[in-house]
Amino acid sequence: MIIEAIRELGVKEFVCDSFPDTEETFNRSYKSLSEDNPKITWEEVSPMIKKLQAEYDAQEYARNRKSEYDALNQLEMQYDDEVNGTTTWKDAIAAIKTKYPKG
Repeated sequence: MIIEAIRELGVKEFVCDSFPDTEETFNRSYKSLSEDNPKITWEEVSPMIKKLQAEYDAQEYARNRKSEYDALNQLEMQYDDEVNGTTTWKDAIAAIKTKYPKG
């Protein structure tokens, strides 16, 4: 998340050669590569990391659903349901949504 956090703060060209978790390690590992970059501090980066991590965590259900949706042959299931008068596709989608509820 450190790279995304730095970019979110408007820095475009930089090097960060580790995954810092303190101000000291951030100051050692981060280097701006352009004078056009805004000056940033650990006090700005740290809360941004937490914000981005929370947003990522909140979407876990969507990532889990997608992997299961992708495993289905949905078009064939829909066609078969239409021909056979069944609800296999709807049932499969409902089961996935139940398994991974919106969080």
